[in-house]
Amino acid sequence: MNIGRLVLESLKLAGVRELFGIPGDFVLPLFKVIEESSILPLYTLSHEPSIGFAADGAARSSCRPSAAVVTYGAGALNMVNPVAAAYAERVPVIVVSGGPGVGEQPGELLLHHQAKQLDSQLQIYKEITCAWTRLDDTVDPPGELSRVLSEGIRQSRPVYIEVPRDRVTTSCGEPVALNLDKPFDQQALEACIDELLEIISGAHSPVLMVGVEIRRLGIEKQVAELARLLSIPVVTSFMGRGLLAGHGISLCGTYMGVAGNLQLTDLVEDADTLFLLGVILSDTNLGTSRRKLNLKRCIVAQDGAVSMGYHNYPEIPLGALVDSMTRRLTSQPPGPTCFVTRTVPPEYPYGLNADSQPIVPDDIATAVNDWVRKFPETRIVADVGDSLFVAMDIADTGLAAPGYYASMGYAVPAGLGIQAATGHRPLIIVGDVGSISTPGKISVDRSDDSPWKNIADDVPVCAGNCNTAGKGMSVAFGRKKRLTDYASCAG
Repeated sequence: MNIGRLVLESLKLAGVRELFGIPGDFVLPLFKVIEESSILPLYTLSHEPSIGFAADGAARSSCRPSAAVVTYGAGALNMVNPVAAAYAERVPVIVVSGGPGVGEQPGELLLHHQAKQLDSQLQIYKEITCAWTRLDDTVDPPGELSRVLSEGIRQSRPVYIEVPRDRVTTSCGEPVALNLDKPFDQQALEACIDELLEIISGAHSPVLMVGVEIRRLGIEKQVAELARLLSIPVVTSFMGRGLLAGHGISLCGTYMGVAGNLQLTDLVEDADTLFLLGVILSDTNLGTSRRKLNLKRCIVAQDGAVSMGYHNYPEIPLGALVDSMTRRLTSQPPGPTCFVTRTVPPEYPYGLNADSQPIVPDDIATAVNDWVRKFPETRIVADVGDSLFVAMDIADTGLAAPGYYASMGYAVPAGLGIQAATGHRPLIIVGDVGSISTPGKISVDRSDDSPWKNIADDVPVCAGNCNTAGKGMSVAFGRKKRLTDYASCAG
């Protein structure tokens, strides 16, 4: 076993089933191991941001980590934005970067691709990952990989692994099992559930809002069962659009404050108990309320902690909370309630008319809804801006979109990543600006003797273009239209 094979075997042990990457000199020794070992399939693209977004899409859709393999400096630093997006939206993207050899530092000459210091890249990635390591001769590689990968899976956030190029063939031990069971206080958990259920049972109009963390942690099915047992209205957050689709839950819709259905907005904002389960506390989720939400009047369960008013329960894993609540409610069903269940059934447009009128965003949503009605397993990937808001008018189905970090150019590479990871053919909704910025970034060597898979050839997708001739969302935020208009991108 050498370090190169150890990295790949450890990734596979952590649940990674595909790699996305671009070769470069500092990572070529590792690419050689990838090619010769066939431990994991490699999909190549031609621009690092697309590598990061593809890995993000693969991880979101499969509820497991995916990995991006890039070179030092010009490669990894070009992927900072997608990894920052993954950190913000809690997606377990594993960054594997080649690095300067142990024997190359420090030297009298600056090394190509070096920014300020040789470890500048590592210092930057510390800001956008939850764990990191450099597999030099000062660490135990099997133990370090186990530690870093375990933390990334537990937190559902990116991690960073740097492999010095002269260490790839260094002999090392076998992979170490991951430690995914973070200890917690069972008594604190039971006390938390006692208080939580007491608040809900005493409420007159409680509402459950679910967020993306339940999908990231792979507990969507368990949350659906909990929702059935609680028997209170259920909505999704803006970022959680598409959650619980196919789980038999009668969702009231997606909460979008003043930008959404005002009946649903009143349902949420008039609730005397709002249970935020896995909801990221961001402006996109909660900042558009008609009346500012008082989080001290909410039950907030997210990011490994629970808070109710001024009572805080740290170190409470979301999965353990959901499982224990479900067991409690199954063995001790709640008595009759007087909940005000003002459910607001969502209305979606269907039946596109084939007329001669110009196509508008509502027509796109209607056409997609007609398609989803025929093919309910359809997965949607939306870019930011108008594309994402079109997706809000599409009936509940699987959706991947950067709803909080909101980085342009996500949808096309993420859609490719989703197909590579799941085998499902996604429908991609992308704006005119996003459609311009991504095609050139997904084409690579098409020669027959290329050892790596060209993701654009191997992964068929279906894409729709919202041709808005500019950045319409910027106009909505008060920007002058002449600064946001572009020439038509039709065709």
